[in-house]
Amino acid sequence: MSTFQAPKGTYDLLPPDSAVFLAVREAISAPLRRAGYGYVETPGFEQVELFSRGVGESTDIVTKEMYTLTTKGGTELALRPEGTASVLRAALEANLHKAGNLPVKLWYSGSYYRYERPQAGRYRHFSQVGAEAIGAEDPVLDAELIILAVDAYRSLGLRNFRLLLNSLGDKECRPVYRAALQDFLRGLDLDEDTRRRIEINPLRVLDDKRDTVQKQLVGAPMMRDHLCEACKAYHEQVRELLTAAGVEYEDDPKLVRGLDYYTRTTFEFVHDGLGSQSAVGGGGRYDGLSEMIGGPALPSVGWALGVDRTVLALKAEGVELELPAPTQVFAVPMGEEARRVLFGAVTELRRAGVATDFAFGGKGLKNAMKSANRSGARLAIVAGERDLAEGVVQVKDLESGEQTAVPVDGIVGAVRERLA
Repeated sequence: MSTFQAPKGTYDLLPPDSAVFLAVREAISAPLRRAGYGYVETPGFEQVELFSRGVGESTDIVTKEMYTLTTKGGTELALRPEGTASVLRAALEANLHKAGNLPVKLWYSGSYYRYERPQAGRYRHFSQVGAEAIGAEDPVLDAELIILAVDAYRSLGLRNFRLLLNSLGDKECRPVYRAALQDFLRGLDLDEDTRRRIEINPLRVLDDKRDTVQKQLVGAPMMRDHLCEACKAYHEQVRELLTAAGVEYEDDPKLVRGLDYYTRTTFEFVHDGLGSQSAVGGGGRYDGLSEMIGGPALPSVGWALGVDRTVLALKAEGVELELPAPTQVFAVPMGEEARRVLFGAVTELRRAGVATDFAFGGKGLKNAMKSANRSGARLAIVAGERDLAEGVVQVKDLESGEQTAVPVDGIVGAVRERLA
């Protein structure tokens, strides 16, 4: 056994489980591709200041959870803890917003890193698929993204997820609410770290999961009671669009999420089968983030869905995805001439789109057929010297046991016919 192991809080993704993760990524991204979102990929690390400015100095992500490093040249870098700031940075750097077609619609998939206490559903290295629509302020766009996420979950067969919805207001009405919330929080019995948070970003206190804090928040002023008329109208349009699309949601006035850049529409998907780590994804509108990181005013909205937690949610519901067989045909050669001929046939089959594998290592017939059965293949192609002398191979149905002689030059056609 190797003396090395995966770092604490991480995991290795290996077959056959990896096939489920790939299927989940495909299912989440498919609705986005149909809606005109283009793929973007950013570096695994960025300048620390990108996240401290964008995600927020008072967030747990920045204060406690970022993996940071200093290069030999003295540059402070951080492994990316989330995707939105990186994607927006990339879009601004490439001037995508100047191409004249707003919103810029992008989707991404990748690994993210946070130094957290590991537990079921919470890892230090995790996988997300995300989407961002940059440069347009439109409730239809907010609704579009939420509907695309719902459609992705439904396509996987998930049913027991809930959508929580809130509005965090904008630069007009949020300052008034912020002052009212600060006045309320200053009268509570809170620890020093939380008291500091009141002065930096009091909305973060509402997101505190500790029972001792939540009990004291009863009667706290809510953002919904302080929304300006424009934000009320905007939020109502989002709600109406979701209802018209058959999307159920729950209004959650305490929903703020763990990032400072959100404005107006904020939402989270939760699954009650996952215990304390119930959030499987979420997002919202972030109209001021571009300016926070040095760009122009670009109202935007987006989300990220956790691949790891979506897989856990599927397991919690007992949903088994219908995955394509990794191997459809398995070639079993008996002798050197058969190895040459069948390997040529394997290459042809693969080029014809048939998932095909080969009995490597010169195994005997018995062991090679065991490998064929373990592979999950539907058919086996078996050939020995006598078969080749007659210009044929044997195509065996591994489910029924039926075996048929097929001409060597007709293998591809015969296999495709039987698989159909």
